[in-house]
Amino acid sequence: MIDEATWIQQAQKGDVDAFAHLVHLYQTPVYNLAYRMLGERMEAEDAAQETFLRAFRNLSQYDPVRPFRNWLLAITAHYCVDRIRRRRPVLALDDELPVGKIGANSDDAVIAWETRERIQRLLLRLPAEDRAAVTLRYWYDCSYEEMAQILGTTVSAVKSRLHRARLALAQMLGEEGSRDREQSAGSKE
Repeated sequence: MIDEATWIQQAQKGDVDAFAHLVHLYQTPVYNLAYRMLGERMEAEDAAQETFLRAFRNLSQYDPVRPFRNWLLAITAHYCVDRIRRRRPVLALDDELPVGKIGANSDDAVIAWETRERIQRLLLRLPAEDRAAVTLRYWYDCSYEEMAQILGTTVSAVKSRLHRARLALAQMLGEEGSRDREQSAGSKE
């Protein structure tokens, strides 16, 4: 079994099959980050493809001291931030809070799906840099140091982005809760 470092070295020498193996290995995390940041499946697929194209073109710039995964996620995050800056969408929000584990019950599956959709809509309301920080922290369990490396910033800037994002998410959730209570009270009258 060939290890990742060997695949990378072979890909750097122009071995397309070795790079295809790396794409297969990392396509899910790259796509998931792009989807969490962009919020649209087709756009996330395009971003993932662009990430791998850019990675292939710039393999000579890869520093083997850094984890390859982090290098790819950095390319993805920067590309997505650029796309978001070009479009600047503002989306509405109207779903459920996160729930725990999904049971065998189909109602649980529906609630879990609705929850994922709600979280995605909440994320889309955050600035691109804050969205990237939240995604890297909570979906990829990156350390502050890894996040700073991926996002090309400092640990203190990452902590600041996460703090700002948490406050914004809490405010959005509070606003939704108030709106839901008002609608509930209105329907009982």
